[in-house]
Amino acid sequence: MIEAVDHIGVAVKEISEAAKFYEEKLGLKVAGVEEVKDQKVKVAFIPIGETRIELIEATAPDSPIAAFISKRGEGIHHVALRVTNLEEALNTLKGRGVTLIDEKPRIGARGIKIAFIHPKSSGILLELCQE
Repeated sequence: MIEAVDHIGVAVKEISEAAKFYEEKLGLKVAGVEEVKDQKVKVAFIPIGETRIELIEATAPDSPIAAFISKRGEGIHHVALRVTNLEEALNTLKGRGVTLIDEKPRIGARGIKIAFIHPKSSGILLELCQE
């Protein structure tokens, strides 16, 4: 069911400022920036081998990322796990009593299917994604 860690989502106030650390200090490169309008975020992709760091900036004051930063500050927002079949994974997890935020997939950055597992079940916010 789970293939790999797809990415680590990091909530930031400003992608342009946060990206400087990754590029100037760590020598990594931002491979692209995309706005996900329905989630009210802008996302920058920083590839590292088979995975990515995704810097996530709110584009509206009522964005979940804006609320996260307001409450907890900048930092790790979620860990995303790549699955082979998202619908099947959600059904399996629901059957195992896992609390889901999304019972059906939605479209996230890069146009991939995503769904979130509630931190009540896992201790952290987990995203499942399928290419």
